[in-house]
Amino acid sequence: MASHSDTLVVFFGATAGANGGKLGSDEREIILLVWQIVDLREKKVGKLHECFVKPDTLEVTDQCKEETELTLDDVVEAEPLDKVLQQFQQSVSSEVKGFGRSSFTLCVNSPLIIRQALHPEASKKNLVLPECFFSFVDVRKEFQKCCPNAGPVQKLTLASMLEYVGLPAVSEQSVGVGEVRSMVQLTLCVLAEPYNHTFSCFETVNYKLDSGTCSKTEPVDSETVIRARGLPWQSSDQDIARFFKGLNIAKGGVALCLNAQGRRNGEALVHFINSEHRDLALERHKHHMGSRYIEVYKATGEEFLKIAGGMSNEVAQFLSKENQVIIRMRGLPFTATPQEVLSFLGPESPVTDDAEGLLFVKYPDGRPTGDAFVVFSCEEYAQNALKKHKQILGKRYIELFRSTAAEVQQVLNRYMSTPLISTLPPSPVMPVPVLTTPSFLPAANSTRDCVRLRGLPYTAGIEDILEFMGEHTVDIKPHGVHMVLNQQGRPSGDAFIQMKSSDKAFMVAQKCHKKTMKDRYVEVFQCSTEEMSIVLMGGTLNRSGLSPPPCKLPCLSPPTAYAAFPAPPAILSEAALYQPPLLAAPRTPVTSHNPAHALAYYPPQPHLYMNMNMNYTAYYPSPPVSPSTVGYFAAPPGAVAAAVAAPPHPATAAMPPVIPQPGALVRMQGLPYSTGVKDILSFFQGYQSKLGGVP
Repeated sequence: MASHSDTLVVFFGATAGANGGKLGSDEREIILLVWQIVDLREKKVGKLHECFVKPDTLEVTDQCKEETELTLDDVVEAEPLDKVLQQFQQSVSSEVKGFGRSSFTLCVNSPLIIRQALHPEASKKNLVLPECFFSFVDVRKEFQKCCPNAGPVQKLTLASMLEYVGLPAVSEQSVGVGEVRSMVQLTLCVLAEPYNHTFSCFETVNYKLDSGTCSKTEPVDSETVIRARGLPWQSSDQDIARFFKGLNIAKGGVALCLNAQGRRNGEALVHFINSEHRDLALERHKHHMGSRYIEVYKATGEEFLKIAGGMSNEVAQFLSKENQVIIRMRGLPFTATPQEVLSFLGPESPVTDDAEGLLFVKYPDGRPTGDAFVVFSCEEYAQNALKKHKQILGKRYIELFRSTAAEVQQVLNRYMSTPLISTLPPSPVMPVPVLTTPSFLPAANSTRDCVRLRGLPYTAGIEDILEFMGEHTVDIKPHGVHMVLNQQGRPSGDAFIQMKSSDKAFMVAQKCHKKTMKDRYVEVFQCSTEEMSIVLMGGTLNRSGLSPPPCKLPCLSPPTAYAAFPAPPAILSEAALYQPPLLAAPRTPVTSHNPAHALAYYPPQPHLYMNMNMNYTAYYPSPPVSPSTVGYFAAPPGAVAAAVAAPPHPATAAMPPVIPQPGALVRMQGLPYSTGVKDILSFFQGYQSKLGGVP
C-alpha cells in the first residue's frame, strides 16, 4: 500500500506525559491527535482535524501542561482511544475518496508517535489498529534525502527545515495544529519546483514476530541488541515482542535465557533490525509487562549468538516448518519413544508430521535429557497440548509450556556443550625422569578441539573418514585421526579426530552430524582432548555415561601418606621394567658401564594410565610398544621416583632391586571376577611381593 500511495495524511499526537524527543518514554496515554490530508498529485490539502482523547487514567503531568498547555478539563469529556481511531479511519477514508484517490500513507515529524506511543498503548489495551498505522513516512528523512546539505536527520526540526527552504514559521499557538500546518507547508514546498521530490522512504511496523533460527557465523551488530530483565518466567517470545510492539525485531531475534538447570531465569536478549530501533527499545526501560516492570539494558552481538546461535542441521530442519507453534516438554522418562509421546498428546493435539515434529534433547554421548520439543501447526492444537500439563506419562508427570525457536537452539547448545566427563579426578601418578619420551597422544586439556565419530561402519578406514569429513579435512591436525578398537582389537565403530581449533571442531560437529557413511549415519560430537584421552586409554561408555579407566580413579591410599616414610634410594633392574607378559616389543636395554643401567622406557604421563585392555590405536604414528606398559606405576611412586632420579649409593650398590615397603602398596581395580592369586602374581612377574601380600 505504501509504495503506491497518492495521498499523505500529516499526523501528530501528544501524550499526558513527556512529549517531543521523549514521547512515549514514560508510558503515558495519548490525549491528542491532529491530522490533515495532502493530495500528492494535485498538491491540495484537506480539512484540519483535532481530536482530544480521554485516557483511562485521568491525569495530566506538569510536564505535559508546560509543553502542550493542555489540562485535564480538555480531555475529561473526550472519547476513548478506540472511538477516536474509528473516527480517524472514517474521516480519512471519506476525504480520500472525495479527492478521487484510493490509498493514503501517514506522514509524521518523528516515528515516536507511531512506534513509542500508539502501538504500545494499543497493544496494552488489546486494540486492533487499522492497517494504515503499520506504514508511514518521516518528513525529516524525506527532507534530508531531498536536501542532503540540510544536516543529519537527528538534528532537523520543523523550524530549521522551514528556514532552510525559506518559508516563514507558522505562528499558530495551539499545540499540534502548528506542527501539522508546518509539515503541510514543508510537504507542498518539496513537491514543487525546484525540488520535485517524490516520497519514497516508507517505514513499516511488523505485524508479528518472525520466528526462526540464527547461525553462529551470522554477524550480529552489538548496536542492535538489548537485554531485558525481570520477565515473568512463563513469558514467551510473543510476549516479549508484544512488550516491544512498534519496534521491528529481527527474524529469530528473541532469545530467552536459561539458568544452569535449564529453566528460564527472567532474562532475554532481543536483536532488532537496526540501531535506531535498539535505541528506542532502551527508552522502554522500566516499562511494565502486566504488573512487573522490565529493565532494558544494552547487550552485545556475542552475547546474543552465545544464547541463540547455532548451525545444527537437525534443529534447522525441525524449525523449518511454516506457521509453527512450539511446545517444550520436560520430565520425560529416559525410555520414552516418539510413539509414546504422540499417544500422550492424543488425537486432539496432532503433531506436525507426526514423529518428524518431535525433537528429543540428548547429551553429546546420546543419552536422553528428559526434554523434548514439539511442533504444532496451529494455536488450537498447542492449547490442547498445554492442557496435558503435569499429567502422567509412565511414572512421571510431564511439564508443558510454550517455547521459542531461539530456546530450542539454546537448549540444544547447552546440552551439546556439556562435557562427556563433568569432573576428572587428579592424577595419582607422579612423573618420572626419562631418557626417551614418545608423544603419540597430545597433552590432556579441556579445550574442545576434538570431535568424536560414533556409529562408523566396522569396515571404515582412514580414507573413508577423510572422505566423510569432506572440506573439513584441511582443518585436521597432522596425525590427528585416532581409531578406537575394542578389547579384542577389532573396530569399535568409534573414532576421534583432532582439529586445529575448537571453532573448527564445532563446525564439523554441526555440519557432519548424522551424515551417511556406507549406508549408515554417523553421529559427530565435539569433545576435549582430555575426554578423548580417557576413552583411548580404556574409558568405556555405559548407561551412566562415560567411565574413566580403572586407574583414573583415586588410589586406595593418598600420595601424601607416603611422604612420612623416608626410604633409601633403590635401583630398578631391567627385569623390573621389562616383564615379558607386559611388553609386546621391549626395546633392547642400553648398555652402560654404570652399575645402574640407563633406563630406556616410556614414562608415566598425566593422561596415560595402566589398563590391561586398552581401546587405543593411533593413526600415524602408532606407539612402538603396547600402551599397557606405558606409565605402569599405579601406586604413589615416591620411592620409585627417588630410585630413578638419584645416583647409585655406595652403601646400597649391592642391595637387591627391591622397592621399599612404604611405597609398595598398590590397588588393582577392574579385575575379572575369575581372577585368582596366581593370576595376580603372574601379572606382577619380575617384581618382589611380600609373602601373603595379596589379600
